Amino acid sequence: MVSRRIFLQSIFALAAAPFYIFKSARAMSIFKNAFVTPPLDRGMRKGSDLYFNLNLQSGEISILPNVTTPTWGINQPFLGVTLRVNRGDKVHINVTNNLPETSTLHWHGVKLPAGADGGPHQPIKPSETWLSEYDIDQPAATLWYHSHQMHKTGEQVYNGLAGMFIIDDEQSNLLNLPSEYGVDDFPVIIQDREFNDDGSLNYLGRFDLEKGMQGVKGEVMLVNGVITPTLSATKTLIRLRLLNGSNARVYQLLFDDNRSFQIIASDGGLLETTVTAKTIRLAPGERAEIVVDVSDGGMPKLLHRPGHDLMPNMNNLSIIQKIGMAIFENDDEVKTEFNILQIDARQATASDASVPNKLTTHVDLSTHTIANRRVMTLKMDSGSPLTSITTAILGSRDLMTINGKSMDIMRIDERVKAGSVEVWEIRNESRMLHPFHIHNVQFKIVARKGGLLGHETGFKDVVIVYPGERVEVIMKFPEFRDENIPYMYHCHILEHEDRGMMGQFVVV
Repeated sequence: MVSRRIFLQSIFALAAAPFYIFKSARAMSIFKNAFVTPPLDRGMRKGSDLYFNLNLQSGEISILPNVTTPTWGINQPFLGVTLRVNRGDKVHINVTNNLPETSTLHWHGVKLPAGADGGPHQPIKPSETWLSEYDIDQPAATLWYHSHQMHKTGEQVYNGLAGMFIIDDEQSNLLNLPSEYGVDDFPVIIQDREFNDDGSLNYLGRFDLEKGMQGVKGEVMLVNGVITPTLSATKTLIRLRLLNGSNARVYQLLFDDNRSFQIIASDGGLLETTVTAKTIRLAPGERAEIVVDVSDGGMPKLLHRPGHDLMPNMNNLSIIQKIGMAIFENDDEVKTEFNILQIDARQATASDASVPNKLTTHVDLSTHTIANRRVMTLKMDSGSPLTSITTAILGSRDLMTINGKSMDIMRIDERVKAGSVEVWEIRNESRMLHPFHIHNVQFKIVARKGGLLGHETGFKDVVIVYPGERVEVIMKFPEFRDENIPYMYHCHILEHEDRGMMGQFVVV
């Protein structure tokens, strides 16, 4: 079979599109860099009111040797500070845009009024400030925040507009889990990037059909903005809050010595019971909390090692889907292993923390009356290859659809009732996987072929849907009513979102 790269090169031979230049992560993955914990911002407290001031800003940092990289960040040159709040707080967040273009800041995973969501309907123009106010009324969880600017989300997140958002509550505080920020409790924002020779980030070019269709992936692995760092552990029990902050890459994470770890939380917070595992899969936007025991004083490496469990069951795919996957599947990605970080536990002292088997009890949504069932069908451009290529070159954003429609910010696609319980069936009728995200809710996966893996048993706001697969999720919509301002649902491969695989719903 003709390889994907040869196929695409032959298509674009006459276009004479320039090749991008990147620095290979494999040439740099020697763990010489120190792990960097993002600064913690607990806001200014007045009783239960918590005030934050965030600045979207440009800057530059040294990521690669001997060059500087122009970047964007939030209260720092690249990425954002970690926001930490308590359940019951009322947060007031002033976001000032000091960038040269309009942006937004979306609170991913937070249940909140539509006007405070920070999606495409809350743009912040240059030099302007947007105030987002809402109550924290959900369990302890590892959430995040990032740009959600219409048609520009992928590029702005790639430049650095993303950070972690942590909620604490009394129940989780009583569990004696590792919880001292930067000591035994660490944010781990995993991203892949490509760079030009001058150190600048290499994002998506006008003629990059392959990258636009597949999603932008790089070969330089960053953790909190640092290439393959070493975390010097001072405690023998380490909590890692894993966030796949990449635009498109799915990670299959495991340790090089095959050690087990405990999964304690998913997107929406604690699992009911601890799950022991040796590997965990995270799609863009997904989070999971794991606890690693390093009392052996070793130096384990966290790796991304793609495996067969990243691929769908080919027997379930149509001939058209198989052909599409053969063209667009990155053969190198299936075989390439990447270093993520290393833990140096040689100086670690005994931890006082512990990991109980029973963590919490979830509300059983299946016992509720189902108010509605909806189907979300995900498709990529179904026209002829020539039409698809021409459309991509001319810059159309109608390549990606949900239920046959590409995103239109003036159109409301769905109306849901506040407080109701619904089941959504997500059908993937395209040639590649899509991580599906719904704003303003935490859902449970009802069923998927092959069963649920580890963190998928918990509350989620992102779920992977493979080609030819149908996944059902159940959710209860919070009591936030707004006839005019919608929430989003979309693929969290950011280039797919930017190209139209996104819809809108209002809660009434």
